Amino acid sequence: MRHLRSLGPVLALVSAISLLSACAPTPLNSTDGSTRLALAGFAVPKAANNAAQAAFAETEAGAGVSWSESYGPSGDQSRSVAGGLNADLVHFSFTPDITRLVDAGLIDESWDAGPHRGILTDSVVVFVVREGNPKKISGWDDLVRDGVGIVTPNPGSSGAARWNILGAWQHIIAAGGAEAEAEAFLTQIFENVKAFPGSGRDATQAFASGTGDVLISYENEAILARQNGEKIDYVVPDDTLLIENPAAVLKDADPKATAFLEFARSAEGQAQYVSKGFRPLSSTKGVTVGEVQGANDPKNPFPTPSKLFTIDGDFGGWSAVNEKFFHEKNGIITKLQIKAELS
Repeated sequence: MRHLRSLGPVLALVSAISLLSACAPTPLNSTDGSTRLALAGFAVPKAANNAAQAAFAETEAGAGVSWSESYGPSGDQSRSVAGGLNADLVHFSFTPDITRLVDAGLIDESWDAGPHRGILTDSVVVFVVREGNPKKISGWDDLVRDGVGIVTPNPGSSGAARWNILGAWQHIIAAGGAEAEAEAFLTQIFENVKAFPGSGRDATQAFASGTGDVLISYENEAILARQNGEKIDYVVPDDTLLIENPAAVLKDADPKATAFLEFARSAEGQAQYVSKGFRPLSSTKGVTVGEVQGANDPKNPFPTPSKLFTIDGDFGGWSAVNEKFFHEKNGIITKLQIKAELS
């Protein structure tokens, strides 16, 4: 896209700053430093992970635990761990990035057994807009209007992007549209894209720097941005996609990593994620939601969409999704994105 090239230097600077700050080891306070765990993950949940880590440190199991962290685009992080990046625990955007490490023999095949199915954090796809919503964005169809500039991360590197694009696809299919109509709709969306940053967090920073009119993003990213003082609004569309982010412990990890993951999925741990804008896991009972600052309605922070699509229920699971939509040569979305970038 010609309009993408003009943004290259700005986005490169934003991305470089983000990468340097996100990937540097970040030790947290600990009691005696006796156990140091390494976490590798996608960029979006860093603040929530840190809140959970701090709460874990206050428990008997977490006493003496400190952390080093590496954050970046989910796919890049998964490939880095497969290539030797040190990690006791991984927290990725979507399941295939964990499956890569199962195939590499680094994570046990039973990682997703049990009621949580391997999931640590939940969210939904939303539209982040300028304060006051000057373009009057209310649903998916508004994204293809003339004069609406979109920011969404790159599906080639970012798991966050895949959730976004699949939500758009299912909007057409759920309304009775044919796949050809869904492809045409995505083509229109890509034509309106002003930037494809490398990760969900980079996309948020690009939007905050002034790029575009609407950012397709996670609900928790919008809430966290508002908590951090960003002057933005966000819209939860009537039909949207449930985002489920997995986490797993590596085979050779310190046992404290398993203890942390169990804590993070508990009611106490999930309350920390909720405080940063994530929806509580449905498989965890007794989570206190309370008021969530930064939400559209802090007292009712997580409204139930009229239609909530899921990967398993509406797309047949991630294996089918990746083959159909994101295959490196024949994927529907892969080909549409390449066409858009060359136009």
